[in-house]
Amino acid sequence: MTLTDLDRASGFSLMDEAWIPVLDTAGARGEVSLLGLFERAAQLRMIACELPTQTFAILRLALAVLHRATDGPPGEAAWRALWRDRELPVAEIADYLDAFRSRFDLFHPEHPFYQVADLRAAKDNTYGLERLIADVPNGMPFLTTRAGPGMESVTPAEAARWLVHCQAFDPSGIKTGAVGDSRVTKGKGYGIGVGSLGGLGGVHLEGQTLRETLLLNLVPVAPGWQVTDERDRPVWEREPQTSAEESTSTRGPYGLLSLYTWQSRRIRLFGDAGRITGAMISNGDRFDWQDRHLLEPMSVWGRSGPREREQKRTPIYLPRPHDPNRALWRGLQSLLPAPPPPSAEPPQRLPPMVVQWLARLTVTGVVGPDFRARTRATSVTYGTQQAVVDEVFSDALTMNVLLLVEDSALRTTAVDAAADAEAAVTVLRRLAVNLARAAGSRDTDSGDADRAAERAYALLDRAFRDWLARLGPDSDPAAEREAWQRLLRRAVERLGGELVEGAGPNAWTGRTLTDQNGREVHYSSSQAEAWFRVGLAKALPMATGSSQQRQEDAA
Repeated sequence: MTLTDLDRASGFSLMDEAWIPVLDTAGARGEVSLLGLFERAAQLRMIACELPTQTFAILRLALAVLHRATDGPPGEAAWRALWRDRELPVAEIADYLDAFRSRFDLFHPEHPFYQVADLRAAKDNTYGLERLIADVPNGMPFLTTRAGPGMESVTPAEAARWLVHCQAFDPSGIKTGAVGDSRVTKGKGYGIGVGSLGGLGGVHLEGQTLRETLLLNLVPVAPGWQVTDERDRPVWEREPQTSAEESTSTRGPYGLLSLYTWQSRRIRLFGDAGRITGAMISNGDRFDWQDRHLLEPMSVWGRSGPREREQKRTPIYLPRPHDPNRALWRGLQSLLPAPPPPSAEPPQRLPPMVVQWLARLTVTGVVGPDFRARTRATSVTYGTQQAVVDEVFSDALTMNVLLLVEDSALRTTAVDAAADAEAAVTVLRRLAVNLARAAGSRDTDSGDADRAAERAYALLDRAFRDWLARLGPDSDPAAEREAWQRLLRRAVERLGGELVEGAGPNAWTGRTLTDQNGREVHYSSSQAEAWFRVGLAKALPMATGSSQQRQEDAA
């Protein structure tokens, strides 16, 4: 493949050209320009990109623009004014973008958007699109639907989306060594870590429209919320990047504008204004997320024991990427503001600042107690020295804003209900292990238990989400938890009955084994079922003793 340099005479303005996929409130798909995104925000449902990570990265780009156009906003009063308006301040946004129009040109000859104009390798190598497009496994094209003509070129609109995504989530590993980068060894740029967002447990809030979504994630740059200083600016307001890593003395981050537009890579697109045929990707600015929790509002945080021991100080906080094997509701506690700790010990976890901000708006009455928001989690799991993308995680929960308030009874009920599910599934796992022992299986440690747990979580997933979404200001916390425990008990009992029924004649006869204390214990399907029912009664006491439950059991 022969790559030609960009046709610099023809531009592609991200301000004016449609490149951001969206879904409107009627469910129709389309594409809008960056300015159009703000102009139509009240009529759009959401940014709807190819990957959830792409959506998250472009949302943060839009937020950087909105923060700058609203001058912060500088406090809660300014935020309230934005929330009361039916539309975003489009005139101010347009004026701001117009002041930096040339910096949003994908093909600008001196400072193309999110690129380095003269980036090149020592041998002027050529490169395909597999380096840019994240859903193409590098070296394994048989695992993707993109092949043949689909990999030869993409439109500038699609290239722009992957460009923003690459700066945010690009894997680590060896990159093309760029001329002028002092870190290059023998033409190679050795790994400096994943893109800036690759280490986050990303969280953002979704409203009924894109306008609401943008404002709910627009945490004011004000004392008590965002730590920043006057040096904090988005990349398009700064001198264009070169192939070299920027000095740590000037690059920051100084605030969320730096974070939202961080240049993890040095990139140059190849092709022309009609089609992009390749991309050179080199190392950019390294990033360490340690103790950035007062800057970064869109992540879950947790204390790092190893770093605290190494650096001999506490607390040290790092982002907590989401577990792709664990549904979001099972880690509900990490998303919600925690009650005040009983001692002066720093909290072990910190919820996302965007969630804390919405909780404050609820307490102060800016947002009504019947308001419901969707909490969306996004992160990436990398493999093989973080050089490849293993899995992209995205999940969401719809919940009433009262659940976000730290001393809310509904919050406690929701967290306890998630713990109820974990406890009930633990009892089911124990049943699976005991049945395996009764049947004489050697696989009594994890296999049968894991399969039983997977079935249970799959069954409970929709039930918990629906139950959580129903909670509101008129809900009785005790009654709601009792109802959840009854539902949970019925579901897990049904699964337990299926396990017992399928255990086979050997399990019915059973066998006698010696436990860890040297005692002989007889394992059989009937005995395992009896233990199961006792364990379930202990795990779900509110379901076991209610008169309504007894009536339901009799029926």
